[in-house]
Amino acid sequence: MADTLTRCDVLVIGAGAAGLMCALTAGQRGRLVQVIDHANKVGKKILMSGGGRCNFTNTGTTPGNFLSANPHFCKSALARYTPADFIDMVERHGIAYHEKELGQLFCDVSSKQIVRMLLDECAAAGVQIRTDCGVQNIERGTDGFHVQTARGVFHSASLVIATGGLSIPSMGASGFGYEVARRFGHELLPTRAGLVPLTLSGKHQERFAELSGVALPVEAHCNGQSFRNSMLITHRGVSGPAILQISSFWQPGDDLRLDLLPGLDAGEWLQRMKRERSAAELRTVLSEVIPRRLALRLCEQWLGDKPVRQLDERQIKAAAELLSGFPLVASGTEGYRTAEVTLGGVDTRKVSSSTMESQLVPGLHFIGEVLDVTGWLGGYNFQWAWASGHAAGNAV
Repeated sequence: MADTLTRCDVLVIGAGAAGLMCALTAGQRGRLVQVIDHANKVGKKILMSGGGRCNFTNTGTTPGNFLSANPHFCKSALARYTPADFIDMVERHGIAYHEKELGQLFCDVSSKQIVRMLLDECAAAGVQIRTDCGVQNIERGTDGFHVQTARGVFHSASLVIATGGLSIPSMGASGFGYEVARRFGHELLPTRAGLVPLTLSGKHQERFAELSGVALPVEAHCNGQSFRNSMLITHRGVSGPAILQISSFWQPGDDLRLDLLPGLDAGEWLQRMKRERSAAELRTVLSEVIPRRLALRLCEQWLGDKPVRQLDERQIKAAAELLSGFPLVASGTEGYRTAEVTLGGVDTRKVSSSTMESQLVPGLHFIGEVLDVTGWLGGYNFQWAWASGHAAGNAV
């Protein structure tokens, strides 16, 4: 039996955040839009994000919250679709939300509400969505794109690649979007896992092996960037928001330091302890400002254990330097398996920053994570999905 042929103005490959935003925006402009996805349901990363409550944007979003080899690229789209624009849609749909910290907005109830909102907007705009629809081949002719899928052939004037990156392959992530980009002549920048836990090995892991589950606020420093938030020691290494943030700026061999007493001047604090708590042991006073198990390990392995009054100036200086700039020697990351995002991707220098359209292939657009634009932790990557999807949706 011959393959069925479906004609449309716009074909979006990928039913995630960026793809659905692009589809509903184009549909609202009267475009005939089809969305296809190889997965069995839409918005899988939306559903699992934020512990099931979806950190759907960040009110403090600026271009400075994104990593890219072309840092100016994200400015246009972010300026034309802001967090306030997405919040307006959330409020129109009656979805209750709250700010957790640092401008991060979460649903009060469930991330399912965000997916439902996007699907309702798509339906109202006449967008058709098909899941379990893997792509087998893409050809470009004089009259547009011909896409062979498991559910027939689609013909469209515009083709939007919204297939994401390589992070969390268990949810269907693949390098499909990169393959399409390469096939049509686009260069790819090296990809690696971002917003990902770091692993320790050898003696560095042994020193922390019994501390799994210990959490504390830290300020992580690497390559001129710093983030203050919580850190969690795991059985394989370290995780938590501060570590996930700094992981995007770290590569094996880079110097990574942790301020274990963020907000405190470690030297002044130790001097004060020597004056006010002279008879107390170092482990005792240290246990009052960081978790006890970590304090004991620091004293066993690095600081020694003696009454504070016995610390001379040299020892106080050395202890302060360790506490404010602890060298964390990570061996690697947990990889794409647990990474929240993929760094690198389609080189943006051959993509229009205002329309997301390829400068090499008219009618071909790239949006969301497949591009070399990666946000910090905290709702920024969703805002890029909404903004880039909106930009393409207004152009196709």
